[in-house]
Amino acid sequence: MVFSERMNLLRLVRFRRWLPAFALFYFPAVVPAGESMLVYVGTYTGAKSKGIYVCRLDEATGKLSSPELAAETKSPSFLAIHPNGRFLYAVGEMSNFGGTQSGAVSAFSLEPASGKLTLLNQQASGGAGPCHLAVDHEGRSVLVANYGSGSVAALPIQRDGSLGAASAMIQHEGSSVNPQRQAGPHAHFITTDASNHYVLACDLGLDKVLMYRLDAAKGSLVANDSASVSVKAGSGPRHLAFSPDGHFAYVINEMSSTLSAFAYDSGRGVLKELQTVSTLPSGFKGDNSCAEVQVHAAGKFVYASNRGHDSIAIFAIHPTTGKLTLVEHQPTKGRTPRHFGIDPTGTWLLAENQGSDNIVVFRVDSRSGRLQPTGQVVEVGAPVCVAFVPVK
Repeated sequence: MVFSERMNLLRLVRFRRWLPAFALFYFPAVVPAGESMLVYVGTYTGAKSKGIYVCRLDEATGKLSSPELAAETKSPSFLAIHPNGRFLYAVGEMSNFGGTQSGAVSAFSLEPASGKLTLLNQQASGGAGPCHLAVDHEGRSVLVANYGSGSVAALPIQRDGSLGAASAMIQHEGSSVNPQRQAGPHAHFITTDASNHYVLACDLGLDKVLMYRLDAAKGSLVANDSASVSVKAGSGPRHLAFSPDGHFAYVINEMSSTLSAFAYDSGRGVLKELQTVSTLPSGFKGDNSCAEVQVHAAGKFVYASNRGHDSIAIFAIHPTTGKLTLVEHQPTKGRTPRHFGIDPTGTWLLAENQGSDNIVVFRVDSRSGRLQPTGQVVEVGAPVCVAFVPVK
């Protein structure tokens, strides 16, 4: 399915409001199996990495081609694709950009046939150390979480895919119980819900998920009436993933190595905690911190990464309550799985092992949720994020 066809379907879904919200939020899952997939890799730049890399994933076999440099840029640690598939956005995880105490956000045009990226422009991220970004569902704004300064921002997307200066910036305030990690705010993640009306931001330093109302046309962010929900003190909420039906959200807590399940009221933008479980096996005594969380497109399983135990924890989702039951822990065949990505068909999971400079491909069992190593491994320096783009 080409991107023009996907966009037409997306408009139809928005028009027919009686359709479930998950049709919007998990729209990429309509990509047919058997096509090839571009896989863009965000990295920390250094001796083994110069920026954003691109591979091709064979959807039939799970074979991943050797990474090639797609764009040279400084520490593009997280990537996001525009809904039309023509543009890619990357944070520049730094504390000084253009002589200001800010990181950067870069806009690239994307050529699906070749995978080539062409820089359009860069803008200040609205704070120091940006570590996560997302594009709203209408493709009008890039939303950014700035870890270093503990702030979030919205940057308008121009018609040519380039970025304007920040149209909204909100500075988080406060602290939590860990004096080394939580002396101040550290925004670590940002996303919209399926309706595109609300924005949720995880702040590791505050032990909170903060909620904002989004006006996509204006690029404005305003604190929601229910402004935040807290996790247990010292947990350090890092990333969040919604269930496909939009009824539940799952927050990975970096510092406590736990996963929290929430019921989500999409009409009011409100989270209510249901359950918190450990991501580690019983008896594990080593150091560990969590990083990524994702929900399978079928809505039956949640995946969470452990750095230290170096595994993916897999949980089954109860279809009615949204609560979690452990399935297994799968070693990632490398060190420090900072992130992982599940391809849009739900067939393959790519674990990015930052500490061992490799990406490992696993097949996802759609019935059990378990992961099976494929033997496919590619080398890339300090991989931090992957983003998928379907191509013919």
